[in-house]
Amino acid sequence: MSKNIRVLFTRYTMVSAHLSIIPEFLEKIGLLGYDNNFSVNKAEVVNLGNNSDILFRGIKTSAGNQTASLKSLQGISTWVLDEAEELVDENIFDTIDLSIREKKVQNRIILVLNPVTKEHWIYKRFFEERGVESGFNGSKGNVCYIHSTYLDNILNLSQSFLERIKTIKHKDFKKYTHKIMGGWLDKAEGVVFSNWSIGEFNPDNLQTSCGMDFGFSIDPDSLTEVAIDKKHKKIYLQEHIYRNGLKSHDLAKIVLDKVGNKLIIADSAEPRLIEDLKHLGVNIKAVKKGTIESGITRMQDYELIISEDSTNIAKELNNYVYADKGSKLYVDSYNHAIDGIRYNIIYHLDNPNIGKYFVQ
Repeated sequence: MSKNIRVLFTRYTMVSAHLSIIPEFLEKIGLLGYDNNFSVNKAEVVNLGNNSDILFRGIKTSAGNQTASLKSLQGISTWVLDEAEELVDENIFDTIDLSIREKKVQNRIILVLNPVTKEHWIYKRFFEERGVESGFNGSKGNVCYIHSTYLDNILNLSQSFLERIKTIKHKDFKKYTHKIMGGWLDKAEGVVFSNWSIGEFNPDNLQTSCGMDFGFSIDPDSLTEVAIDKKHKKIYLQEHIYRNGLKSHDLAKIVLDKVGNKLIIADSAEPRLIEDLKHLGVNIKAVKKGTIESGITRMQDYELIISEDSTNIAKELNNYVYADKGSKLYVDSYNHAIDGIRYNIIYHLDNPNIGKYFVQ
């Protein structure tokens, strides 16, 4: 390695590099017998032989977007963006990208991702605009493409795993193409929401309320603030909570901290939890949610505007698909925030004159 190389390793949200990424690094250098060649802490790995280092940072932190502080880091010549599909705002990418400009060394930007839909800016910028096919391996212009699948590691995979892959291929070829082989989803082939974009939340200061969907261990609790502009047929969305494993009192504390006394519309299937949250001071009401199709149809009548830090909402919109578009059946996945938003929209469009959105 050249001397004094600085690498910036980021994810859009990264609060625990020391629990996930760094242990993998330590395992690899241990296998190679290089344990004593590196100094390692929670956010940095330093090569003691040449003083090169890897910095681990999140673009989005609990305090907000730290794009400005990342682009001000000195001496960065390689930027790795892991889970790049979670970065939905191309402007953030450009800001950091333009700050990688060290002299006398090769500057590199490395995107590591699982393909989502063809509406993502990464597909449009690096595939569509360059005429590059999905699955391409090689170079085009100044971009090197490396597309890897399980086939590259097939000698190390168990027979039972390969049998599962074979079953998926025969039963659900679309899933095989996307999830297993890393193909980009064509929105026309099944993404439920197409009319959405990244933008400022509630620029006209419309009255807002929230939508909530409950999870716990596997599925996340989600809380989204919603502003409905009926005149211009726009719905503005701001993600506040998308977390697993919250107990009632913890959830109530976070809700009150995030949105205060704003009205929250939630799933009527959880009356006991709703009563618990009410007793803890949360202004929450259950909605008679009707069919999924009716709520989805209402949402599709509006343009959805998602704030740039609402990454989980964007991820859901990129991945929420029809199971059978002809019969309006939906895959029950990537829909936790969407469900909460749907409850809110059903409630307010069914109750156009509800005043200040406060429920006693």
